[in-house]
Amino acid sequence: MSRRHHFNSGSAAVLGLAIVAMAGAPALAQTAAADDAPNYVDEVVVTAQFREQSLQDVPIVVTTMSAQQIQDAGIRDIKDLTIAAPGLTVTSTSSAAVTTARIRGIGTVGDNAGLESSVGVIIDGVYRPRNGVAFGDLGEPERIEVLKGPQGTLFGKNTTAGVINVITQRPSFKSGAIGEIGVSNFDGYGGSLSATGPLVEDAIAARLHVAARKRDGIYEGVNGPDNNDQDYYTGRLQVLFTPNADLDINVAIDYTKRDEACCGAVQIVNGPTSAIVRALAPNGISNPVDPDGFRDYSNRSFAKNIVDKGVAVELNWDTPWFDGAKLTSITAVRDWKQEGGGDTDWTGADIIYTPGLDDPNPPSQRFKTLTQELRFQGEAGPVNWLVGGFFADEDLDVLTRGITFGAQFEPYLNGLLGGALPLFTGQPATGQVYRPGNGNLDTYAQTSKSYALFTNNSYKVSDAFEVTVGARYTWEEKDLRSVWTNSDNAIGCSTALARAGLLGGAYGALCNTAFNPRFSQIRNNAQSRDEEKFTGTVKGAYRFNEQVLAYGSFARGYKAGGFNLDRIAPGVQTVRGQATEPVLNTSFAPETVDSYEIGVKNTLLDRSLLLNATLFYQDYKNFQLNAFNGLVFTVTSVPEVVSKGADVDFLWFTPVDGLTVNGGVTYAETTYARSTPVSLGARLPGSRLSLAPLWSGSIAVSYERNITDDLIGKIALNSKTVSSYNTGSDLAPVKNQPGFTLVNARVGIGSNDKRWMLEAWAQNLTDDTYYQVAFDAPFQAGSFNAFLGQPRTYGLTLRVTY
Repeated sequence: MSRRHHFNSGSAAVLGLAIVAMAGAPALAQTAAADDAPNYVDEVVVTAQFREQSLQDVPIVVTTMSAQQIQDAGIRDIKDLTIAAPGLTVTSTSSAAVTTARIRGIGTVGDNAGLESSVGVIIDGVYRPRNGVAFGDLGEPERIEVLKGPQGTLFGKNTTAGVINVITQRPSFKSGAIGEIGVSNFDGYGGSLSATGPLVEDAIAARLHVAARKRDGIYEGVNGPDNNDQDYYTGRLQVLFTPNADLDINVAIDYTKRDEACCGAVQIVNGPTSAIVRALAPNGISNPVDPDGFRDYSNRSFAKNIVDKGVAVELNWDTPWFDGAKLTSITAVRDWKQEGGGDTDWTGADIIYTPGLDDPNPPSQRFKTLTQELRFQGEAGPVNWLVGGFFADEDLDVLTRGITFGAQFEPYLNGLLGGALPLFTGQPATGQVYRPGNGNLDTYAQTSKSYALFTNNSYKVSDAFEVTVGARYTWEEKDLRSVWTNSDNAIGCSTALARAGLLGGAYGALCNTAFNPRFSQIRNNAQSRDEEKFTGTVKGAYRFNEQVLAYGSFARGYKAGGFNLDRIAPGVQTVRGQATEPVLNTSFAPETVDSYEIGVKNTLLDRSLLLNATLFYQDYKNFQLNAFNGLVFTVTSVPEVVSKGADVDFLWFTPVDGLTVNGGVTYAETTYARSTPVSLGARLPGSRLSLAPLWSGSIAVSYERNITDDLIGKIALNSKTVSSYNTGSDLAPVKNQPGFTLVNARVGIGSNDKRWMLEAWAQNLTDDTYYQVAFDAPFQAGSFNAFLGQPRTYGLTLRVTY
């Protein structure tokens, strides 16, 4: 049996349950058709403007998912959200923590920690500094809101594309518990347990959630262990204090530990260097390429350790001032760290790598953050007002070892240069000796302090017409200290300079930024930057009647500037016998966006159908582009990017009792301006951005019905279709991904009171193979690799509720 379909408890059980449930579906449909009782959409409540409102009253594009919809779609982390929200794409590359969210084609490549996110992730009111830091088990979500377009007035900087707002369940004074166990293919298993209830009647309640999951890797390791496995445990404890009817304080403590090997990749094009790889390692590369095989040929471990922990305190007080105005305070301290390396040539030849966990100095990233938000809001006649302040103190420490020499680095380079061994070991030109394990070791210590004052106010001009005006003033300070070292004094570049003088061709690779001795000669570099930005929004909403609301809005968003946390040097050598001079100013400008939207929200068919549509135009200035050239990441500012198109969302409680359909479509032309300098990329001017499909659409179908007086059956299907797009920052044609469709399915049977439910499920049911991101194979000109989306997974889950 293929490891890809190995299932501990037998896939026949999954198939058997599906057959039983499907066999009963026609009878269920007949019963439902006979029942012509009307169905109504319950009020969909969102907090997109920091107050509870009906989705149909908010002049913002919001895709909202309830706890049941999240469960039906199999969503456990922000990456899983892709299937449920049109216009949202979430990808991971060199590690699970390098996760990037994009909305309407706008996002930030996550491989450079100096770049902040274009899509903000907020979990229970706490901002996460990068999308990858927010990657993890979502626990017990009450709902998730995906807000499209810049949301900087209320949610702050780094939300130029939108916000993923996660609201989890709070402690309850009503006792309850939920337990879940499951098994899956790839020998997966896991479970979770949640419990809530009063500790002191009407005064103190608590909620505890714990979970652990384990699964083998989805990539078969040809020359090493399997990759992209799952192995984590997580826990969250909340204690809610309600000393009186006007005050509540919720204290939350969470801890997550992940020990996982990530991320494998496959070859998609073998260039001329592949012959040298095969000569050094006969089974060192896929030949011919076979992405569908999910085989990774790396010979080094991708093991990573990730620890994420934090404490948050939220206070809500209905004050005696201004007719009971509400004061909210959210204080949070978080600490996130990742350690571990991997094979950076993704072949069986031992060419280059980043040291693993067994090294005394493995690559690492660590974010330590303190955030404090205060909001004061209330009503005064026709005015809903809000004022607030925000502070963030962030320490980022990065230890990078981008290129470390493997045991076959010298013979591989000798093959590239066509010379006789040895290339530089013991050569009289340098008198140095090449040793595997040497390379660059750089550290970056960045501190950032951000302050903001904001206000958001809505005025009812009449019963039908409401105007909202918001403003935010942000100022920020960043300091960076970089320390560059080369453990072997850059022997490769020294040899190349002695033997070739003015570099060119493959010799130039020996003096790329990682091997450039001038960085370690400078060694220390300090930089600082301060910036201030005023952003805001104006919205107008007119309700024609109970069924139809029309609105228009303008918003200016802002994403902070920063520093490139990688070595930068010009690509062309100008002085014979010298490596290129390092760039000491690695800062890049802030990104801004002006966004215009007009939309209509409809409540139709006796409240059984919500149908919303929006036209948008977003003009980005100094768009921050992070590009990979096969060796290093470089951040550049693109003068202008425009995203324009339409969003349509709907929720329909059909006439068939128990049958609900919801979904949406996003059309987004997200393109670089035709005036984009060719120096930033020959293919960029006038082209669509990477990972920016023209069309994307999601649909979810849920059908639930009684089978007997004691049993209930349920079928849920979620599907996401996207048109073709390019997955590489340089838009090379080889990195194109044709359009495809993903389908998740879930079939369940349980008790009528929902005390227990047994479900068979599948993610990526049709087993489509698709690129998350395609990239230039490091140090292998003409070859290309890709990080793939997850293949089909399937399993059984038993859920028990008390």
